[in-house]
Amino acid sequence: MAYTITLNSPAETEAFAASLAELLEPRDLLTLEGDLGAGKTTFTKGLAKGLGIQRMVNSPTFTILKQYSGRLELNHFDVYRLENSDEDIGFDEFFSSEAVSVVEWAIFIEEYLPTERLEITITRQSEQERKIILHPIGRRYENLCKELNLS
Repeated sequence: MAYTITLNSPAETEAFAASLAELLEPRDLLTLEGDLGAGKTTFTKGLAKGLGIQRMVNSPTFTILKQYSGRLELNHFDVYRLENSDEDIGFDEFFSSEAVSVVEWAIFIEEYLPTERLEITITRQSEQERKIILHPIGRRYENLCKELNLS
């Protein structure tokens, strides 16, 4: 089952992500898909705020991974540059750590992803409006979506 929500501004996107972050636990994995400029990094900024991270969050496009400390550690991956690559940078180690992991462009490392995760697709509807589809894979993530009171 998938859950869909429409958000009308970057601020709403960040607020929704922050409310999701309050429910996250160690080893949770969120994948983010969407075109360039869809709002993946804006979503991650909201997650970071919800995790109590004070540092500025920006896309790790050229470094692939940035790590942040808050209520929980956050591993923020942008694996766009790994398209058509079979390079494993130790994903298993990161995904099994106590951190929450967020992976932008996860489709490029599908073979390294744990089976259970929350897949999030962000679609740009207009300059401000975004449609967010949450597709929980596994009981943990189904329960997480239910806690968010999504219909």
